[in-house]
Amino acid sequence: MNDAPVALDLHHIERRRGDGPDNFTIEIPSFVVRQGECLALTGPSGSGKSTMLDLLGLILRPDRAETFVLRDREGQAVDIAALWRGNRDNALAAVRASSIGYVLQTGGLLPFLPARDNIYLSRTLLRMDDHDLVDQLVHRLRISHLLRKMPRALSIGERQRVAIARALAHRPILLLADEPTAALDPAHAVEVTELMLELIAEMKITAIIVTHDWELLRTLGLRQVKAVPLAREQGGATRFEC
Repeated sequence: MNDAPVALDLHHIERRRGDGPDNFTIEIPSFVVRQGECLALTGPSGSGKSTMLDLLGLILRPDRAETFVLRDREGQAVDIAALWRGNRDNALAAVRASSIGYVLQTGGLLPFLPARDNIYLSRTLLRMDDHDLVDQLVHRLRISHLLRKMPRALSIGERQRVAIARALAHRPILLLADEPTAALDPAHAVEVTELMLELIAEMKITAIIVTHDWELLRTLGLRQVKAVPLAREQGGATRFEC
């Protein structure tokens, strides 16, 4: 893994959240992740883990970004910090669409599209014609019988499997997952997590997973990144430490 190219390279990133006495700052002093590596992002509730994920997913713009480099689908290093400084929103959206997959806690499927169209959404936008990968994902996730169903007709576990297929269908460089099994019972959480990590490893995708169940992901070999709340006299901040 040490010889793998760097997928993410961040230094001195900050983002302030909240107003008044409840405001705090997310601090990322240094965060380097290699291609194919999987990390577990842990910390207490309200410590800014989802904010961290939104920064990594290019959904939120930081207040400060000295270095933020993401390797794109073609293997080229993209200077995300420079795109932010230049207000190049279209370029940021293009990188986000092609290079990042996202799994939300409740799946985040579009309610007006059947499962199949949800899975193909990113591929359709990117004009990807080869369907072999989707067929493989549908088979491995055991969701072929769900493709014509609307999200409201799916169980929580079924929605998560469809959401994982959608997030991986365009073969992103980076997969972000925000407590993807939090709504599942323990047995199904282990099953879905193991299957997701198997697919990520086979596809050599970099993954960052927000979780409260560090013990589960520790047993599966993930490196931990901690959200560490600092004392209020230090300005009210959360620092993310590898």
